[in-house]
Amino acid sequence: MKTKDFVQELNGLTTAEMLVREKNLKDQLFNLRFQLATGQLENTASLNKVRKDIARVKTVLRQQESNN
Repeated sequence: MKTKDFVQELNGLTTAEMLVREKNLKDQLFNLRFQLATGQLENTASLNKVRKDIARVKTVLRQQESNN
């Protein structure tokens, strides 16, 4: 999914839904780090993608917070 599409999708979500999305991404990042430590991770670029997605969610949450 492209960045622009991802951000547009986030803008359509409620705050609670975005918090759930953030938690799921953090869980996914934990699992990827665990796989990296055990040598099972094949695609290391997925770590950066998930980290950036978490940052995007936090940015949209902050924007909504400042608008309210």
